[in-house]
Amino acid sequence: MPSVFTKIINGEIPAYKVAETERCLAFLDIRPISVGHTLVIPKQEIDYIFDLPDDLLGELMIFAKKVAKAIENTIPCKRIGIAVVGLEVPHAHIHLIPINDIYDIDFSKHRLTLTEQEFNNIAEKISNNYKNLIGF
Repeated sequence: MPSVFTKIINGEIPAYKVAETERCLAFLDIRPISVGHTLVIPKQEIDYIFDLPDDLLGELMIFAKKVAKAIENTIPCKRIGIAVVGLEVPHAHIHLIPINDIYDIDFSKHRLTLTEQEFNNIAEKISNNYKNLIGF
């Protein structure tokens, strides 16, 4: 059975996409820890990040770096925190989370509730900053 992320890739489930390449996709987490919390995934469904082929893992990390810079240019924060937990969805993914303090990346804290319009606005701004960074 395909993961929820594969269903997003296939267009079966909507997502607030911020960036995409031939082999990677970035979209907003619908249960964000902070505004701008973004998930970065390979389009190939592989459960564990360290099972990714080396070339795909490298490509995913370079893509995540560009997306992180776009988030940083969109959301006021001190840093973009990165987390790879891999227990929630059986599809490798990286969390990029705007943070101002080490405690801002606590997955046990209350998740934000945003409106569809808020998600759309954030996604559009990050996407525009991503396109500017890559010279699109």
